[in-house]
Amino acid sequence: MISGEQMDLVIWEPIYEAIITDLGFDRREDERARDCLAALLQPYSLDRLSLDGERVAIVAGAALGEAAIRSLDGDEQLVCTGDALARLQASGRPVRLVVTDLDSDPARVCRRSHRGGAVSIHAHGDNIDLLESWVPRMNRSVVVGTTQVRPIPPLCNVGGFTDGDRAAFIADHLGADTLRFVGWDLESSTVSSSKRRKLDWAIRLLLTLEDERGERYPMLDGLRDAFDPIG
Repeated sequence: MISGEQMDLVIWEPIYEAIITDLGFDRREDERARDCLAALLQPYSLDRLSLDGERVAIVAGAALGEAAIRSLDGDEQLVCTGDALARLQASGRPVRLVVTDLDSDPARVCRRSHRGGAVSIHAHGDNIDLLESWVPRMNRSVVVGTTQVRPIPPLCNVGGFTDGDRAAFIADHLGADTLRFVGWDLESSTVSSSKRRKLDWAIRLLLTLEDERGERYPMLDGLRDAFDPIG
């Protein structure tokens, strides 16, 4: 299992190693980012944001047009990536949690924190400058930190790699009854080669989550034959 109440690091470790090897990332930089974020944050239990039994929409910004926003059900709890936040706020839709590594609209994320809105901030080797610049400005009483290496307090690791698939793993961890994906474009041909490889890993992780939860996510239709679940 790579989802659930606590990430099984014995299972996650080889997945993480395969990802960073493919993408050319440095574990030591991820660990340095983890330590940086841990030093900046207050204790915060992710479980305060329980989604137990809730219907949850995981909202991304890649294809979040008006039709996608209109499709959102008022009874769904929204967990979104940072690049979807502005459009959701403009639509008046309440957001339960924003999941971000601060590479998209960090000022808006910061303002949200000061209005009491929960934020999940991820530490990785390429965003240390953003962590040092933005986290101290936030209302850290509503910020939970995540890492992709072995966690240290107050950070956690519940799985996922990109903001979008990590949002899904967080919702799963928090007990979501069902997951629905809105505004996603996993097959974009306009992204860079490095982003393409990240999306390919997101697909593999989401296929695994789909399999473990016994659900079927339409945005993965047409991709199942090309990618296998992990584990």
